[in-house]
Amino acid sequence: MTPQQTQLIRASHARLVPHADRAGQLFYRKLFALAPDLRPLFIGDIRQQATRLMQMISAAVGLLDRPAQLVPVLQHLGARHAGYGVQARDYQVVGLALLDTLAEQLGAEFDADTRAAWSAMYALVSSTMIAAARAESAPQTI
Repeated sequence: MTPQQTQLIRASHARLVPHADRAGQLFYRKLFALAPDLRPLFIGDIRQQATRLMQMISAAVGLLDRPAQLVPVLQHLGARHAGYGVQARDYQVVGLALLDTLAEQLGAEFDADTRAAWSAMYALVSSTMIAAARAESAPQTI
């Protein structure tokens, strides 16, 4: 991630924060429209899940310029998600739902550069989580 990408993400995220509840719920509507087979992975109140998602996004945005702190958090999250049944292929549709949510919430402010910055961030997040999930499920040897 470049410093310019980090700046674009932080600026657009700041505009999203006042609408975080709506954005989180919109994300899940979009996700389940794209991949209804993922709905059973989410137990409980989806509004609470949406709140946790937006909190996690905020935490990741805050740590973008500190990868030594961000990566372990993402690794832990990836291992946990593997335990919930999330598959590597699921991350692609999650990324689509996230970008669609950002586009709808931010409107014209979600220009090509901002979209590219969020795409780069999501690539970092998803690849780190997928690698951690694979490591978690790999057979352990002594």
